[in-house]
Amino acid sequence: MKKVLFAAGLLLCLPALAQNPPTINYSEDPASVEQAGVPKGEILKFSFSNSKIFPGTVRDYWIYVPAQYSGNEPACFYVNQDGIQWKAPVVFDNLIHKKEMPVTIGVFVTPGRVPAVNAGSSLDRFNRSYEYDGLGDNYVRFLLEELLPEVERQKTSNGRPIRLSKNGNDHAIGGSSSGAICAFTAAWERPDAFSRVFSAIGTYVGLRGGDRYPTLVRKTAPKPIRIFLQDGSSDLNIYAGDWWKANETMERALVFSGYEVNHVWGEDGHSGRQGNSIFPDVMRWLWKDWPQAVKAGNSKNQFLADLLIAGSEWELVSQGHSFTEGTAVDAAGNFYFQDIPNSKTYKLGTDGQQLLINSDAKRGSGSIFGPDGKRYVVAGATKQILRYDAHEKMELVADSLPGNDLVVANNGNVYVTAPDGRENPGKIYLIRRDGSRQVVDEGLRFDNGIALTPDQTQLYVTESTSHWVWVYTVRPDGTLANKQRYGWLHVRDADENSWSDGLKCDTAGRVYVATRMGVQVLDQTGRVNAIIPLPGGADAANLCFAGAAFDTLYVASRDKIFRRKLRTRGANAFDPPVKPVNPRL
Repeated sequence: MKKVLFAAGLLLCLPALAQNPPTINYSEDPASVEQAGVPKGEILKFSFSNSKIFPGTVRDYWIYVPAQYSGNEPACFYVNQDGIQWKAPVVFDNLIHKKEMPVTIGVFVTPGRVPAVNAGSSLDRFNRSYEYDGLGDNYVRFLLEELLPEVERQKTSNGRPIRLSKNGNDHAIGGSSSGAICAFTAAWERPDAFSRVFSAIGTYVGLRGGDRYPTLVRKTAPKPIRIFLQDGSSDLNIYAGDWWKANETMERALVFSGYEVNHVWGEDGHSGRQGNSIFPDVMRWLWKDWPQAVKAGNSKNQFLADLLIAGSEWELVSQGHSFTEGTAVDAAGNFYFQDIPNSKTYKLGTDGQQLLINSDAKRGSGSIFGPDGKRYVVAGATKQILRYDAHEKMELVADSLPGNDLVVANNGNVYVTAPDGRENPGKIYLIRRDGSRQVVDEGLRFDNGIALTPDQTQLYVTESTSHWVWVYTVRPDGTLANKQRYGWLHVRDADENSWSDGLKCDTAGRVYVATRMGVQVLDQTGRVNAIIPLPGGADAANLCFAGAAFDTLYVASRDKIFRRKLRTRGANAFDPPVKPVNPRL
């Protein structure tokens, strides 16, 4: 077996930074030693240099194919970063032979590098930290869209095709140090694609944002991931953080959040010695009870526990549109949305039926029902505020108003956000029942979603080009006061802002914000207590509560509409104001 000198060099240069790690002798599991009579798998080596996600990079990868693999059926697979580690092919031979893990193809890949134009005078670009330490979905997309399809184009020496299972429950991923956080990120971003993770001396520190993970784990609805952690008390403690404490913090966050998590703590430094010792047991534990599916657990996050219903997941209820926006709900709980580019309006009834109710609507974005039972729409293309009655007869509410979203209070006042591009200051308009209008605020950069608190005494506005939700006091005359940055939103690693769009409140006063990260739920003090991702990591554009009891959250996400039943009730601005509950201070 050819050693991965590139990866080994990266790991061997790090222990010198630890504080005098002790010399520890670890026992060797018999499964890490070649055994007589055990069929040996084949190892194939290839190079890959056609990445569009990491352009210009070249890398080696190895495919381990167990002897028991026939090529007739797709197999489970395990992906390891930094090439071949842990004596994995020998371990797989032994565990597969003893049926302690399923027939599993191994894919061992090194990080990319961009070769220098002149190797004699220039340095290659080393992509390891960028690919591995960074949060976000770039690397898992690289695996799913580029490398694994390339793996399936190969064949064994005797002509067997490489066929990989498409079921995420059959996929495991692992690595060491930066390769470990990379493995966790792949599963975190796409739990539908990777459900089993081995993380050795994981880099959950401040190199490229990995220190944020424990907080995100605690706030986010649990995902179906099983994870094994390893670290030693003499691991690195350097400028980016304390590896040992960071791994302990990750383990506590995962346990708190209901994940199936196991760990082995030692006294070693930043090395793979303990990882080598425990790898067979790690594989036994990760694959235990397979093919039973890894399931999401129950979080101790009380905010999530108060909202989520066991067994109630996201449901795809409509798809195939160009871009969905303008969500609204009527007094009966029927849900409405717009396919903006096609100027079509759809109604999803409480009976589950979808109807096209307007195929020639004015192209708009924001939409909401008022206390008069009519559907108000921002027609941005024509700079109008319109309203439609039950027969889709249109009336003009305001003209020459370049709005984006709106809310109609129980007293009939209409508030409209009017952004002027992503850089120029936007405005908020008040349109009174007599048709008069007034600019009641200006200065936000792309003010977007807008909602009233349940008691209708305060107004929330999202600022899409930042991570803030602003709040205003609504004066008795409808004007605004006490403007303040209030809600603090999380931002995905690859983004410069949360791109917060639509938002709504429930009757308890929680605030639900559609963001690129999914639905972020804030308490009444502006703190994100919960994050509810959409399937496949899709971003959310708009949302509202619908259904007969207004307890089902509908979310528009590009060409799709999702819904999920929650243990709450949405606050409708057309209803009489209600006082929300006190926050937990």
